[in-house]
Parts: sequence; C-alpha cells; structure tokens
Amino acid sequence: MVRRTLIVGVATVVVAAGGAALAEVVSPDPVASPSFNGPVYAVAYRGDTVYVGGNFTSVAATGSKAVARTRLAAFDARTGALLPWNPSADANVRALAVDGDVVYAAGDFDAVNGEPRDAVAGLGAADAKLTPLRHTVLGQPNALVAHQGRLYVGGRITAVDGVPRSNLAAFTLATGALDPWAPTTDDTVNALAAANNRIYLGGRFHRTNGVSSTLRLTAVDPATGVLDRGFVAKPVSQVFALTADQTGVYAALGGLGGRAVAYTPAGATRWTRVFDGDAQAIAVLAGITYVGGHFDKACTTTNNGIKGVCTDGSVVRGKLAAIDSQGNLLDWSPQANGVAGTRQLATSATLGAISAVGDFTTVGGVTRKRYVSFTGARSFVEKKEAAGQVAAYNFDTTVADGTFDDGSGRGNLLRAVVRNGGKITFAKRGNGQAITFPGKCTGATCPRLVLQAADSPDLNPGSRPLRYGAAVLLTAAEAGGGENVLQKGYANGGGQYKLQVDGVSGKPSCGISGKTDTTVHIARSRQSIADGTWHTIECRRTGPTLSILVDDQIQASVAIPEGLSVESAQPFSLGGKGVGVDNDQFHGSLDDAWVSIG
Repeated sequence: MVRRTLIVGVATVVVAAGGAALAEVVSPDPVASPSFNGPVYAVAYRGDTVYVGGNFTSVAATGSKAVARTRLAAFDARTGALLPWNPSADANVRALAVDGDVVYAAGDFDAVNGEPRDAVAGLGAADAKLTPLRHTVLGQPNALVAHQGRLYVGGRITAVDGVPRSNLAAFTLATGALDPWAPTTDDTVNALAAANNRIYLGGRFHRTNGVSSTLRLTAVDPATGVLDRGFVAKPVSQVFALTADQTGVYAALGGLGGRAVAYTPAGATRWTRVFDGDAQAIAVLAGITYVGGHFDKACTTTNNGIKGVCTDGSVVRGKLAAIDSQGNLLDWSPQANGVAGTRQLATSATLGAISAVGDFTTVGGVTRKRYVSFTGARSFVEKKEAAGQVAAYNFDTTVADGTFDDGSGRGNLLRAVVRNGGKITFAKRGNGQAITFPGKCTGATCPRLVLQAADSPDLNPGSRPLRYGAAVLLTAAEAGGGENVLQKGYANGGGQYKLQVDGVSGKPSCGISGKTDTTVHIARSRQSIADGTWHTIECRRTGPTLSILVDDQIQASVAIPEGLSVESAQPFSLGGKGVGVDNDQFHGSLDDAWVSIG
C-alpha cells in the first residue's frame, strides 16, 4: 500500500523503470457531451453508445439547440452527438441495463412510447421499439442488472402480476416471463451487481430470506435466490450503489458522511474511504475505483463526526473521487457542483471511459449539465505487488472498533495494544495519514503502543521467498537503542523476521532466524534514515540471501541458510515486539507497511 505519484504517460499498463507498474486513471478534464434540462438518474454503455434515463424533457448536444427527449436518450460516446434513438417514458427512469440488442429501463413510469409498461420495459437498442416484456409491478424499482439469461430487479416491491415479491424479482430474458427467482429482504433494495456466480444486493434491509443479521449487503444464488452464506460483509450504513468483479464487490454507502468500501469475495473489508456526504455511485475501470455522491471533501482518515464532518483533516473532492487498488485516494478531482451531485457512474473498458450523471451543472469550471464523461487515460506509478501479498496497511481505513483494515484482503486486521497512556496519533501524509508512535522515554512507566495482528498461517513464510517493509519517518532526536518497526516471531520460538532501526545512528536493519536455526541473520543498511524525511525500507529474502533496500536501493546483503524456515505462532507486530518494559518501542511515524510471501 504505497503512495502514488501522478504522471502523464501512455494509456496502457506497462512496467516502468525499477519494477514499478504504471496504472491508469482517466483525465479529470471533461470531454464534449450533451446537456440535459432535468436530473439524470441512470447511465449505461453499449459499444460506442451511451444510454441515459432520468426526468428530463430535452437534450442539447455541444453547440446545438435543445432537442426533445422524454426521460430517455442515447448519444455517441466518442463525439457526444445525439442519436435518433427516441423512446419516451411518462415518469422517472431510475435504472438502465443492457443485454445484447435490448436496453432495459425501470422506474416510476406507467407507459413507454405511449403504450402500457408498468415500471419495467425493454427497448430495441437501435430502433427503440418495445419488446414484449410487460408486467404489473406493485412498488418502485430502483436497480436493474442483466445476467445469465435473467433481468434482475431490486427496489421497494411487494408484487409482480399479483404474485408476491419482497423487494426483488427477476424476468426470463428469452420470454419476458416472470421468473421463479424470489429471494426476500425486509426493506428497500437500492443496488444490484452480478459477479462470482452471485447476485449482490445492497440497500437498507436487515434480513435477507428471513435470516437475521444479513443486513445492507448480501449475496444470493443467481438461479435459486438462496442466500450465499460464504459472503458476510455487514456494512455500517445504507448501501446506495454496488459494482463487482472477480476480486470482490465495491459499495457506496450513506450515513453520517459517506463511505466507499471494497470487500473480498468472502466479505472481508479490503479498504474504506470516507467522505463528508453520501457516496451514491461507484464503478471500477482498469483497477481504479471511481466514487460519486453529494460529498464535497474526502476525509484523510475514516473518522468523521456530526453531519459527516471530517475530524482528522480532508481534501477537496467535489462530488467525484478516485481510489487505487489498495485504497489510496488519488489526486483525480474534476470538481462537480450542486447539492445532490453524482447519482450514478458507468464505465467502458473498450473506450477507456467513465460517465457520471446526476444533478450537477458544472464540472471542472465548465458547463456540463447533469452528464459528464472522462477519457484520456493518464498513468501513475504504482508499486508492483508480489504475487503473495498477505498483509498491507496504509492506516487510512479503520473499522468501528478502531482496528486497521488489511488491504491485502487476507483479513489480518491490526489492533492497538497500549500501556501507560500510550495512544494512537496520526500524522498527515499525502492524501492520507500515517501512525505516530510515543516519543523517546526511559523507565517502566513510559507510554507504549504496538499494533498487532493475530497469528495466521498466511503470515508464516516457511522457506518461501519473503518481502516486507514500510515507509518510515524518524528524526535524529527520536533514534536510539533498537527500535522495532515490524516483527513476526522470536528467535527461539519457531523463528522470526523483523525490521528495526538500530541505535542513535538511525540505520535500519533486516533480521531473520529459523525454526531450527536460531541464529539471527542481519542485513544492516549503510545509510541512516534518521533525518526527518520519509524513507521506504524493504527486507527481501530470496533463497540463501537476505537484503535490505532503502528508497529502492540495495544497501546490504548477507548469506543465510537456503533451507531456513520461519514458522512462528507469535502475533505480527508493528512499532514494538510487545508492550513490556523492553519492547524496543519505535518512536517515529510509520505508513504503508506490508508483507509478501511467495
């Protein structure tokens, strides 16, 4: 979880000098696009075409006069030119989905193209002609997703064609008939997503299929509707939007302020970002998560107070923000205006584009009434991850009890252990924060703070390749003795691996010992890091060699037994090896700690 630097580059994922990968984020500069005279609630791509739905009655392409379009419209994604596709709905269109040659719409309408269509309709993607899909829906649909031959609908629904349904329903795409699929929730469903042979449900419900504590975000089988008990997420507030891929599911949450949260396929939290207003839209493109809502700022930590105000600092992010694959807030900040802000996002991998819709009227200081699109990928340096990352902490995200999320997705949460008044304090770093440990002190009553994750097989490398490290800030006045940055295990208890800063010289070292070889092999840097500036330190064990790197430069290497194996039952610690008198307390600031095995 290493901080990124934004650079302009080619629009492909490549490897830069020094092994750093270049990832992509779209340009913050809006491209030419049409304007709408009323709110736009839904957007979807199909090839080079963008379809939108909402509560508008006219559309004006760039430099052209307004043309009548009644709550549904389509235009060229590349040029912004309005297309002749011109269906009409007699009330709000709240959701869109595309499958093959059909565009599906859901909302408050009773008629489409002047013909009866209650809340759900299918339209030809080219000619806007109605399909035979026609039903009577009691309630209000909020979300659609087409997947594996079905059209799934979520909202506040009690019946379809007189058949009871509890906020969820599905239709067979081949025939348009009501499908037997009928899971239930006890309150509104706001969002749906399909991936990993699941249909993810998001909303403000507390029970799914009558099961207690299945609240706000759950997954069900796409064919049977049976609750998938292998996914347990339990977000802290109402879910407004979802997107999903093979790595898991991403949720936009409301509440006191808003949150964007990435979950693993099992429901463990990978990362969390907090805003000063609801997050209402979320989408992923090329590994970057884009978030929209009615927020004005992104919090530098996950702490916010009354009315969502960021309590530990913030950066401006007007209605739109971007987050990298490890939860770091990016500099991307197009700045949209308005109160309600962004209501939905859609992406096109083929075009490398993202569309946002809502109630804004300007973006980046230029007129973009209720629709905006971004393309022109820019690249930024992202540290290339080892295949076996097992722990990663950027200290920007916590959960309710003050633990720190594990960005690797392995669930190795860090918890604070304190003695003698030791406490967690933060230092701002980039768009996020770092942990600051207690200052230098001598004696049994000194404040102590250690962050620990419980022992896990994931954290024991055995004899496999091992890399671990952190970003460290230490002054000359803070250096002294042996200050422990990262440690797993002890020399006489199954082996250990550790990173520490040695003595007043402030030179870091990497140490490793084995289950049977209790000798601690040490690679010590020739360079001091106790200069009051941030440095990255990495320890690297490959076969018979242990190396230490400072700021990506190898400082020293030592030989170790090739078969040396670390198999410790001790917890994983940051900032000290424990909270006893001789805990080797670290006294500086720490960020972006990580471990990779394999």
